[in-house]
Amino acid sequence: SPYAVSKLAAEFYVKSIGSLWGIETVNLRVFNAYGPGQRRPPVHTPVIPGFLRQAFENGTIVIHGDGNQTRDYVYRDDVVAAMKSASTAPEINKLTINVGSGTEINLRDLSKLAIDVTGGTPEIVYNPRNEGGLSRLCADLTLARDKLGYEPKVSLEEGLKLTFDQDIRIKS
Repeated sequence: SPYAVSKLAAEFYVKSIGSLWGIETVNLRVFNAYGPGQRRPPVHTPVIPGFLRQAFENGTIVIHGDGNQTRDYVYRDDVVAAMKSASTAPEINKLTINVGSGTEINLRDLSKLAIDVTGGTPEIVYNPRNEGGLSRLCADLTLARDKLGYEPKVSLEEGLKLTFDQDIRIKS
């Protein structure tokens, strides 16, 4: 997809600038980050705040495709921990390191979790038009663990609860 190509181009650019200017660089490939305060543009709302809001409002959760596609969602505090570690970690120059939870969940199960967290009773609608993208996406955390000592701390269920409880925009 154009989005994936743009991300790869940015990673290449960062490595090139590091080489040209003689500075150390590292690319942190952050998977689907979420948490309170997440930017929510009027179109293409991120999945987690969108699901939580629709569940809370007893609205409609729209799942594109059959809902079996999986993604790796990582809570913002875990992303910050990885960034802090990367800022001082030795021997990571020019590496690309995945930052995620290391666990995948399909959109059907994610919608059920959002409903459990909010206590809502939304309608779930499946849009047969698949928006494209990979059917499965999960971060391999091997390098993050080895080079950054990274270990995600916040489970998806806990992160959803924190997001629901702390982000007042979901309930307004």
